Order: sequence, then structure tokens, then C-alpha cells
Amino acid sequence: MALMDFIKKQFIDILEWTEEGDGTLAWRYPMAGNEIQYGGSLTVRESQMAVFVNEGKVADVFGPGMYKLTTQTLPVLTYLRNWDKLFQSPFKSDVYFFSTRQQIDQRWGTSQPVTIRDKDFGAVRLRAFGNYAYRIADPKLFHTEISGTRDRYTVAELDGQLRALMLQHISDAVASAGIPFLDLAANQVEFAQQLATVTAPAFERLGLKLEGVTVQNVSLPEELQKILDQKIGMGMVGGDMGKFMQYQTAQAIPKFAEGGGAGGGSGIAGDAMGLGAGVALGQVLAQNLQQGLQGGGAASAPQQPAAPAAIAPDQVMATIEKLAELKAKGILSDEEFSAKKAELLKKLV
Repeated sequence: MALMDFIKKQFIDILEWTEEGDGTLAWRYPMAGNEIQYGGSLTVRESQMAVFVNEGKVADVFGPGMYKLTTQTLPVLTYLRNWDKLFQSPFKSDVYFFSTRQQIDQRWGTSQPVTIRDKDFGAVRLRAFGNYAYRIADPKLFHTEISGTRDRYTVAELDGQLRALMLQHISDAVASAGIPFLDLAANQVEFAQQLATVTAPAFERLGLKLEGVTVQNVSLPEELQKILDQKIGMGMVGGDMGKFMQYQTAQAIPKFAEGGGAGGGSGIAGDAMGLGAGVALGQVLAQNLQQGLQGGGAASAPQQPAAPAAIAPDQVMATIEKLAELKAKGILSDEEFSAKKAELLKKLV
């Protein structure tokens, strides 16, 4: 009886791995000095792969299925061990199992703003976050590059490296997507596809396959967010510059009133230029509106042209400066700026 127990301890005739939970990428079968029975059974379940390693060298790789371990099913190991055709003895080998299931909901994100280069705004700082999914595609490469001789290698141990790979390719993804920076937040699906495309080769070099990437949020810098708000405001008025200036004036009036209610302190001083520009443009728009109404009534009697609204020189200069800022941010074209500038300068004559 003791002799039979001794033999059973020395020879392993069934090799298999039943995953007890999530999070394990590689698992080493516990040999404990025992030998594998020639003709023994190897069971590799779906979403698994198995690798035999002989003296540190990767030998045979098995996909899902049930195998009888002989010289025919272990050709590489047979070659490495110089077994002949009549070999039928127990043998030693390290056996590693790998999980090829998708590892989903892996998070990535910028802990600090990432500086990227945009063709319209130069260097800008971006925050973004989302998730990704991957799987082991090449267990041999993953063994040699990542897991090695560890008894167990987990998803958590690889998380930091993969997250860094995602972040370092954000700039490449923005450049290859060709999406204007201001439109990036509204094109998250396309941005995610480009991020997956440029990052996938780095995963492949580790024996992994990047299955998918999602972008849940893209945060623009505050100054660019203001420009985006202005574009939205201009879209609300159908791209009409006159209506847009009225919209800007309407936005500035509450701030001015709030500053005045506080006793004429820093609120007025901070909004003076923007409000002066809005008031000046409002006067110009009011004059144009009045002229349009007079010209549109066919049955009305001819009226004298309305006298130009008086605009102080400092208000004209403030308005021009405001228009120059809008042109620099791409909201006004050169033609629109020149036309408004000429129209305002006439008020000084």
C-alpha cells in the first residue's frame, strides 16, 4: 500500500486548470518535484491555452481540447529531450496555463493633463478617461516577455503598464484622427477608434490583443471651453454675426448689472471692455435694424436717414480689440473683421 502511494505521488496523469475566479492571466501547474506520466491526459478548456516549458525553453503550445501526452503530441519537447520513438517513461516539464478570456472594464485616465499639439491652438493640455478590454493572444510571447516562471500572474500586476501604454499614445491618436481640437469632445467614438489603432501594436509586442477602447470623457482646458461655448452660441443664431454680437451683449449685461449692484467695484472694472464692445455693437446693430425696417416698407413715406449713434472713441477702440480677439480665436474670418473694423472706424470721422 505504501509503495502504491509513493508511485501516485511521483506520477501525474491528469493535467488541467479550473479557474477559481477572475483576474488570473497565467497559472503554473504545481509539480512539486513530480513527473508526468507518459500517455497522461492534458485538458485545455475553452478560453485557455497551455504551454510546456523544458529547462527554461518554451516547447509545445496547446489550444482548447483534450490531449494524450505522447511523443506525437509533444514533438518539440521530444526534440529537446532527444526521445526516441520507443520512449514511454515518465518525464519532467513545467506546464503553464493561460486564460485567453477578455479582461474587460480595465480603466485608463490622465491623472495629470497631457500636453498635445493642435494645428489651430498649438500646445494644449487635455484630460480624458475611459476603459479598454484585452486578452492573451500569444501565450508563448506573454510567457517570455511578462509572466515568466511566476506561479501566478494577475491582471492587477499588469494594470499599471497597460494604462501607461494607453496614455502615451493619446497624442498620436489625436494627430491621426484629424479631428479639430474643439470638436474632439463631440467625436469620442472616432477618437477611441484611433486610440485603439495606435496602441494595439504595443499590446501585440507583449503577446496581447487590444479588443476595444472607449472614451467616456474628454475635458478641454478652460480657455478652449469658452471658445467652444462661443461656437455653440453662434450656432444658436445660425452663424449670423449681427445676431451673435447681440447674443454676446445680452450675455454681458447681467454681469455688468451684477457688478453695479455690488457698488461699482471690481465687477464693473473686469467687464468694462467686454460690455463697452457689446454696447457699441448693439448701437450699430440697432441702427442697421432701423434702416432695414425703413427700407422694407414699400407703402411708407420716405424718411430721413437716422442719425448715426454717437460712439465714444474709446468704445470704438475697445470694440475693435474685442473683434480682433474673436478673429484670433477663429470665430471671425478676416473679411468679417475687416468689414466691421471699417464700419466702426467711420464712426470716428
